Amino acid sequence: MQSQKSFEQTEGGSLYLIPTPIGNLEDMTFRGVRLLQEVDLIASEDTRTTQKLLNHYEIKTPQISFHEHNTQERISQLIKKLETGMTIAQVSDAGMPSISDPGHELVVACIQAGIPVIPLPGANAGLTALIASGISPQPFYFFGFLPRKKKDQLIALEELNHRPETIILYESPHRLKEVLKNMSTVFGMERRIVCCRELTKRYEEFIRGTIEEAIDWSMTNEIRGEFCLIIEGNSLGTLLAEEDTSWEILSLKEHVDLMINDNEFTSKDAIKEVAKLRGLKKQEVYAAFHEF
Repeated sequence: MQSQKSFEQTEGGSLYLIPTPIGNLEDMTFRGVRLLQEVDLIASEDTRTTQKLLNHYEIKTPQISFHEHNTQERISQLIKKLETGMTIAQVSDAGMPSISDPGHELVVACIQAGIPVIPLPGANAGLTALIASGISPQPFYFFGFLPRKKKDQLIALEELNHRPETIILYESPHRLKEVLKNMSTVFGMERRIVCCRELTKRYEEFIRGTIEEAIDWSMTNEIRGEFCLIIEGNSLGTLLAEEDTSWEILSLKEHVDLMINDNEFTSKDAIKEVAKLRGLKKQEVYAAFHEF
């Protein structure tokens, strides 16, 4: 068990997770602006995008890039800086760090190193869309972006079709038509959906109706802007999907890797879960994973 008292004085620094506006720069919080001014360094998904925000609020704090292509390289660098007492803010291009954006692995590394991780509340596209959708806001299930390949996308949609909760997805404009078509195949034409685009911006729009109506809309309108899709849950669905035993064909190492990648487990938690599923001792799985 580990306890973090976020605002107790420590010898090292702290990592602040600061949400940024999803479109309207006025949605930045007073606290977020103050901390971006006060920290020693800002770890940004795209320094060019964040610089526009910093310029708007006349913030002079230096940046360092932190994105999906340099995550492992940067984490060790940032941990070293934090251990020397630096305070660092991590931001994504828009919205909450770690939510369909970089950040989670850095958070895990900080927790493992005993460095305080301090989150700020703020902008989030999924919740913003949900509360205005008119579809039941709770319970909900956030999925984020669907897989790109059609086969994988259909598999993901089949799994989502079992869920009774309202579903939240993110989607890009150039994939929307294909995604709606695949949804109709799996969910049927009558499921309620709200396509929310350009949230908080001048051309914010909510397209409410059935999947069939959303498909018709997509065929007769120019599709522009990033989308958040709010989909009615399956009233006949169940959270108890059939037990997945596909892991039986995997080696122990492959099974642990799958748990880490698919469930965002730490290696320690993944080893524990694999041992539980297979009825093995944790030491046996640990040795196989680390190839001792």
